[in-house]
Amino acid sequence: MLTLTVDHKRLLQSIKASSIIGATQNGGLNRLALSDEDKVMRDFFKQWMEKEGLQIRFDDFGNMYGRREGINSDHSAVLIGSHLDTQPNGGKFDGVLGVLAALEVIRVLNENDIKTKRPIEIVNFTNEEGARFEPPMLGSGGIANIFSRDFIYSVQDKDGKSFGAELEKTGYLGTETNRANDIYRYVELHIEQGPVLENHRTNIGAVTGIQGMTWLEVRISGHSAHAGTTPLLMRKDALLFSSKMISLIHEITAQIDPHCLVTIGRISASPGAVNCVAGEVVFSVDVRHEEDSIRDRAVEVIRETLSTLAASEDFGITISELWEIKTSHFSEDIISLIEDAAKERHYSCERIISGAAHDAKYMNHIVPSGMIFVPSVDGKSHCEDELTLDEDLINGANILLDVTLSLTQK
Repeated sequence: MLTLTVDHKRLLQSIKASSIIGATQNGGLNRLALSDEDKVMRDFFKQWMEKEGLQIRFDDFGNMYGRREGINSDHSAVLIGSHLDTQPNGGKFDGVLGVLAALEVIRVLNENDIKTKRPIEIVNFTNEEGARFEPPMLGSGGIANIFSRDFIYSVQDKDGKSFGAELEKTGYLGTETNRANDIYRYVELHIEQGPVLENHRTNIGAVTGIQGMTWLEVRISGHSAHAGTTPLLMRKDALLFSSKMISLIHEITAQIDPHCLVTIGRISASPGAVNCVAGEVVFSVDVRHEEDSIRDRAVEVIRETLSTLAASEDFGITISELWEIKTSHFSEDIISLIEDAAKERHYSCERIISGAAHDAKYMNHIVPSGMIFVPSVDGKSHCEDELTLDEDLINGANILLDVTLSLTQK
């Protein structure tokens, strides 16, 4: 049987074309969901799908689909893809690889006149990153009924612009009837965004699932005061107190489990002037672990410890949950197909859990799903230095091709 391979020059050229749209000065991308740059990229993707003869549609969350019919058009389809939006100073591969590799799969099948039993659909999900509209993964979360349409449309960016209004402006507002449905399996190719595969010198990661995570927002209230006239012992400095809390959060989570990941990724102080003592501070807490019971315990201890400390030192405190997802476990059948394909192509492969959330997380709620990881140089992602080597990009696309073909023949 002929072993198909992706056209590496064509795939790399597609990624290069994407890297121009929303390019930053330091070689990254700034292509926020439903922005002007996102619309330009969507327009290009739509043209590429049209050229391949795909049936194109958009749903009510702006998710874009391209369908290639199978011999048995009444069979449920294999869905492959990812997202094209980025972080404000993101990289060129996060999400982009999964969408453009899915397009490359279609191109290979077309040029080799390969007929598949099942239809194939490729997808670009809206707002996976959540960099403009929080929480992330609104497009996939919408079709999985994690979020209601009213909620998604009402979400606003920092400028007060709503998801619904901005989606309508792009021209990619579709209908509920166009949502992904009657799907057999979902497969997503993605860069690892961490250092494990590179450190182990492994070509392919067969992703077993996505670890659970909780986002908290902590609001500390003290008293604003003049920096030059208020003695240190008479201050209620919310920023100084918050710094103690942040150090404590890391200490207590390490005691619960050294594999529990905690991150303080965002902090703001008010009134925010050089010569003012901060009267209020708001910071985020991101807690992740592959075992939900350990993550839940860490969140509980963080809440209790911070509340007790604030009360003891007479600071006001409010702790709100912004987002929470439980650990998901991917389809064992897809994991095995990834391993088999890697073995057939003589690629090294290992099972790995994802520390980051992806659209596959929510798709797994409605259809058996899986993910393929390829190495990230130095584990860097969500930054302009994000890099995956050409060879690894091609390897991942070949595995996506193999797994897709296997699924479409079932």
